Amino acid sequence: MPDVLPRLRFNLDFLPSPDPRKPGLYIRDPYGYSDATLLVPPPLVPALECFDGAQSAIHLRAELVRITGEIQVSHLETHLYDSLNEAGFLENDRYRELKAEREARFAGEGIRLPNFAGAAYPADRVSLSDLMLSRVGRSQAANSETVAIAAPHASPDGGWNTYRAAYQALPAPEETAERTFIILGTSHYGAPDRFGLTCKQFITPFGETRTNVALTKELAAAAPGAIRMEDYCHAVEHSIEFQIVFLQHLYGAGIKILPILCGPFVKSIYEGIRPEENSDVAKFFNALGEIGAREGKRLLWILGVDMAHMGRRYGDPLRAKSNMNEMLAIEQRDRQRIEQINAGEPSSYWSLVQENQDNLKWCGSSPFYTFLKAMPGLRGELLDYHQWQIDSESVVSFGAIRFKR
Repeated sequence: MPDVLPRLRFNLDFLPSPDPRKPGLYIRDPYGYSDATLLVPPPLVPALECFDGAQSAIHLRAELVRITGEIQVSHLETHLYDSLNEAGFLENDRYRELKAEREARFAGEGIRLPNFAGAAYPADRVSLSDLMLSRVGRSQAANSETVAIAAPHASPDGGWNTYRAAYQALPAPEETAERTFIILGTSHYGAPDRFGLTCKQFITPFGETRTNVALTKELAAAAPGAIRMEDYCHAVEHSIEFQIVFLQHLYGAGIKILPILCGPFVKSIYEGIRPEENSDVAKFFNALGEIGAREGKRLLWILGVDMAHMGRRYGDPLRAKSNMNEMLAIEQRDRQRIEQINAGEPSSYWSLVQENQDNLKWCGSSPFYTFLKAMPGLRGELLDYHQWQIDSESVVSFGAIRFKR
C-alpha cells in the first residue's frame, strides 16, 4: 500500500443498495473499464473519504480504528485498499492499465456489441420482437413528411408511450429504403465540445446495422478538432443503442446509420457564450449542415434525448415527485424550451438553457442544439411529454417531437 493513498475515481457510480438484506453503498464503473461491483458496508463508507489523493495510509488506519473501536485493523485496511485497487476504482497505474487495454480493444473491434441487451430490453430476438410490436407497433404511411424525430433515451420501461409516439411518427418502410438515419445521441461520458464518431457496425438481438462510413469519414475530415474518432464512449453509451433497436424493429436489421455522440457544451453554459464560438464546434456544425443540405431526403434524423433531471439522485435538495409540486413548474420550463425548439430558434432555445447554468440539467441539450444548427428551417410538433419517477425522490422528463419542413 502506498504512503499517500490514491484518489478514488470521480467517474464512478455510487448507489445505495436497494436490498435491505444487503445494506451499503454499491460502487461500479459506468465506463466498463472494470467489470467489478463492490458493496461497501455502511460503517465503512466514511473511510472512502481517505482516498482523496492527499491522505496517507495512517489516516485510513486511524479512521478504521475510530469506526470499529478496534486497535488491530491492518487486515481490514489492506482488504479495503486491495479491493478498490484490484477493481480499478483508484486513480493509479492499475486503473490506467485497465483503461488503456479496454479502449485499445474497442478501437480494434469492427463491431459494437449490445451493452444493454438482457437488462434494458430482452436479449432474445423473438422476445424483443414481440415486446416491440406490442408496445410500439408500426410506423404510419401518413408520415411521409417527417424529417426527424426526438425520442427519449431513458430505459424503455420508463417511457414506452413516449417512444411509441416518436417512432410511429416516422415514414413507412417503403419510403425509407436506402436512407441513412443520422442519430444524434447524448454523450453522458464524453468530453465537452467534442463529437464521438465510429465506423463500427452496431449489433443488437435483431442483427447488424450498416454504418455509413463515407459520411463518417467526411465529418472527421471536415472538423477533426471537434471529433473523437472511434470514441470509446460508444462502447458504453445507451442513447444511440436504444434508438437502433427501435429503428431495426421498424425497418429491419440492416438499416444504415450515422451515429454521433454529442458531448456537453459546458463552457458555453457557464460562460454565457454560444457553442459555435468554439471554432472546432462551428466547423462541425457547418460540415453536418452541408451533409444535411446535400443529402436532403436521403437522410432521416433521430435525436436520442432526455430533458430535465431533478431530485436527490441528481444533487437537488427537493424530493421530486412527477407531475406534482415543484415538478409542475419544471414542466412549464421544459415546455418553454420545447417551444423554441419547435419554432426552429436555436438562439432563443440556448438562452433558456443558459439560464441558471442549466439547473434543469437537460442531458439532451447539446444534441438538440446541434440539430437546430445543422438543419435550419424545420418546425417541430410535440407529440408527448412525460415525467418519469426514476426513484422515490427523483424525476426525469422527456418528450416525443416530430420535425417537418
